[in-house]
Amino acid sequence: MRRLRGRVPVPKRLKNAIVQQQGEKCFICQIAMPARALQVDHRIPYEISGEVTNPLEHLDCFMLLCGSCNRAKSWSCEHCPNWTEEHLPDVCQKCYWAYPEGYEHIALRQIRRLDIVWSEEEVAVFERLRQKAQQLGERMPEYVKAVLREHALEE
Repeated sequence: MRRLRGRVPVPKRLKNAIVQQQGEKCFICQIAMPARALQVDHRIPYEISGEVTNPLEHLDCFMLLCGSCNRAKSWSCEHCPNWTEEHLPDVCQKCYWAYPEGYEHIALRQIRRLDIVWSEEEVAVFERLRQKAQQLGERMPEYVKAVLREHALEE
């Protein structure tokens, strides 16, 4: 098998197995898209944990990402102190970029992230929220946080 900069290209059968397990959607933003538009990525960066032995037996070490999320993950990881100094896989296992379904930090920062994608009939709701935010002179993220905060405090 051909190596590129020390890395082994992802075999098609590995990608197909991950698609079968995870579905045709980005693991981070959850946007559905054809498998050909998704990229196989190591949950724990290759530069931290190295190559996965027997990848077909360890599909949970990989995830499918859209190009946008893959670039965001790469940038965040490459600027993380764990990447630049320690290289500890255990630190990555607690990071959003490796396990968005349950994490303690994002690149060692106390941040929580919620990626919301509005599609099809939901776009009308998004547009109404954006219009209300504009009327109040607020940016969408702050307005949506305020709406959610108000809802959370009602309980």
